[in-house]
Amino acid sequence: MAVGRNHTKVTEFVLLGLVDSPEMKLLCFVVILIMYLVTLTGNLGMIVVIRMDPQLQNPMYFFLSHLSFLDFGYSSAIAPKMLANFLAEKKTISYADCAAQMYFFVFCASTECILLAAMAYDRYVAICNPLLYVVIMSPKMCSWMVSVSYLLGFVNALTQTISTFSLPFCDPNVINHFFCDVPPLLALSCTDTALNEMVLFAFATVLGIFTSTEILVSYTFILSAVLRIRSTEGKLKAFSTCASHLMAVTIFYGTTVFMYLRPSSSYSMDQDKWASLFYTVVIPMLNPLIYSLRNKEVKAALRRIGMLEIAFLKGTKLL
Repeated sequence: MAVGRNHTKVTEFVLLGLVDSPEMKLLCFVVILIMYLVTLTGNLGMIVVIRMDPQLQNPMYFFLSHLSFLDFGYSSAIAPKMLANFLAEKKTISYADCAAQMYFFVFCASTECILLAAMAYDRYVAICNPLLYVVIMSPKMCSWMVSVSYLLGFVNALTQTISTFSLPFCDPNVINHFFCDVPPLLALSCTDTALNEMVLFAFATVLGIFTSTEILVSYTFILSAVLRIRSTEGKLKAFSTCASHLMAVTIFYGTTVFMYLRPSSSYSMDQDKWASLFYTVVIPMLNPLIYSLRNKEVKAALRRIGMLEIAFLKGTKLL
């Protein structure tokens, strides 16, 4: 179907992927497969542990279970297709699948951005208003904060996907990336994308400024409250409750700023592909490790569940 002079409507895209060398493709396949399996195990395991253990039924772990779900979601939107393309001769993705991949990735990533801000507020209330913590962070309040995060993520993803896929894409239909992200698709369009770039930058800026400001303000009050604690042990205990979240925020926002809050003239697709790999594969793998390895309550819950499983297996053998 003709779209314009010397142009043909695109029905599928070709994903160039990360590397060209067959040896490097095999190495990347093995490494990313291992990382993806760790991501699935870590995030789904975290959700199961939080749901099963009665001592983890509080706001912080309620948010953490949703963080794990989102990490699982946007990693699963990218990694399976990327792994398949390492082994495939024809690295194509249909127009509809490309739009779906972009939507679910943007939805999960932007929702996680907002959820991290909600988790910062939770830590602020826990340290600065401990006597009112149960009242302020009620189940209703936590559910409302999570619902708003998902709603704003949905609006952002829908806007970005409709805005991008309303553009005409003309031959060549080759995406210099390993998944359907907004910047490489805008580069592929055969029309002016200035408005789309403004929409992308505006949403990224609003989300980034709102959430980062909320996190910064929360941690400013947290730091002030911690410094007023007289005992060193008390200070370390207060800081330890925030360390995992602060580490996750630093990694997530550092990559986000590098990827999206830059003018289009500074984009380098080859450079961005490796940054995107960190963003889509490494971070979802790291989050459950950060929260489990640095969290005594999660480690204690894992031990309790392990003991229950051993007791169950022993009981089964006796029967």
